[in-house]
Amino acid sequence: MQTTLHKADTRGHAEHGWLSTFHSFSFADYVDLQRMGFGALLVLNDDTIAAGKGFGTHSHSNMEIITIVLEGELAHADSMGTKEVIHNGEVQVMSAGSGVKHSEFNNSESMPVKLLQIWIEPNQNNVTPRHDQKKFRIKDRHNALQQIVSPEQMGEQLWIHQNAWVYMGSLDAAVSVTHTMNAKEHGVYIFVISGSVQVGEQLLTARDGYGVWDADQVNITATTNAEVLILEVPMTI
Repeated sequence: MQTTLHKADTRGHAEHGWLSTFHSFSFADYVDLQRMGFGALLVLNDDTIAAGKGFGTHSHSNMEIITIVLEGELAHADSMGTKEVIHNGEVQVMSAGSGVKHSEFNNSESMPVKLLQIWIEPNQNNVTPRHDQKKFRIKDRHNALQQIVSPEQMGEQLWIHQNAWVYMGSLDAAVSVTHTMNAKEHGVYIFVISGSVQVGEQLLTARDGYGVWDADQVNITATTNAEVLILEVPMTI
């Protein structure tokens, strides 16, 4: 088993007044040649957007973008004609494909919105852009890993153009869960949203990231009540 540890206080960070953002991997003005992604996972941003503020219209192409709202509401509009509000507990996927323009704004004039945005490199380029969004039952991730994204266009989860899986878990203290890799050449990136967990000999606390590969499975034990995000991705692309 091989691992890489990204403690919360070593992430890239930028303050823009309306936006406070932390980068687990190189992004924008934050460049660390040791953090150029984890396999097909290229970006994991931890954003807080001030009330009434947001990202104006900008372009993306050939990227699978996953947005998870942790607190508040995020208004989304794009060149496909989509106008949606993503609420706490909801997840959005967008395949940028051959090109899409979108904007993201805090839907509240009084409260910040907190979100995670994930970029995963696709396994095919220039696909027709698409958007999907779903509310997941929080109770289904209690002391379990709830699958929210997969490469399969079936079942209750969202899907993307990559052999990647995304899970969320809400674990009580002392509860253990095991994730088994869907493919041997894959790795998992574990991001602790809140609380603390033990993975092997490594203790992880809130906002820490931990990559594991060359392993068939990974066991995660909550040392306090914890919320975790698990991203399984191909390590070679």
